[in-house]
Amino acid sequence: MNGFKATLLGLMLFLGVYSMALATPTTLIWTPSTDIQPYKKIHLNVDNYTSVESRDRNGNKLYVQQIYGPTVSLLSDKPEDNLLGKAWLPLGKIMAETGFDYKKGFGPTLDKWPVYFHFKAAVPEDAYFKYMPAFAVGAYDMGYKRNYTNNNVWYLRGARTINIGKLNVGRFSAGYFNGNAKLLRDKNGDRDNAGAMIAWERVMSEISDKLWVCVDYQGTQSSYGAINYGFSWKFNNNVSVILGYDVYNNPNLRDTVTFQMDVDF
Repeated sequence: MNGFKATLLGLMLFLGVYSMALATPTTLIWTPSTDIQPYKKIHLNVDNYTSVESRDRNGNKLYVQQIYGPTVSLLSDKPEDNLLGKAWLPLGKIMAETGFDYKKGFGPTLDKWPVYFHFKAAVPEDAYFKYMPAFAVGAYDMGYKRNYTNNNVWYLRGARTINIGKLNVGRFSAGYFNGNAKLLRDKNGDRDNAGAMIAWERVMSEISDKLWVCVDYQGTQSSYGAINYGFSWKFNNNVSVILGYDVYNNPNLRDTVTFQMDVDF
């Protein structure tokens, strides 16, 4: 086993031990996508969410929410490239990624336990037959402080790029998520921990192949429920930025503007 594979195996085992009781995975603007980070690359996300108001509806000061973290791919869609070589062949086109996030600006209580983990497995479009959608299953925001940060949001999602003749309409995706019912609550404090994930996205190749736009929705009135509008610009193969606007389903939550930078190593 070469040095890279040994290092990656060690990281995989470490994350497996400490995160499977298992934050942002590869996302659209707000919700996890069906994409997986490229094999043998480390992805770093830097996400900021700034409220359009300085205080919440109770008069409490609002802070810029900051999320930093790496994501690493565990499996390639080419079985011969993976850690177990051809022994991985039965899994075919399945890919996977994992990582963690360091979060600040979520209040003095939650900021005491700022580390969250995530994991995702997925297959790309057309993996096993023509017109097959992409699928992903995973979990994120898996914190280690019981009843405070263990939001444990699990999800299943499918996606498909639609073309009509030579016109690329975009990629549509839909899925379902379920989180910790003790923590995901609506404006009245009642359980609201499960709902839909729906999105449309498209590369605006008529303008530039570097420009991507998206509308991204997640259900419930919990802190996860929002509709998000935004676009990204890809500066090169390793660096891109997203600018978006977030409107929360819970009327007690203030809208935010998000700026996200993604860097691949």
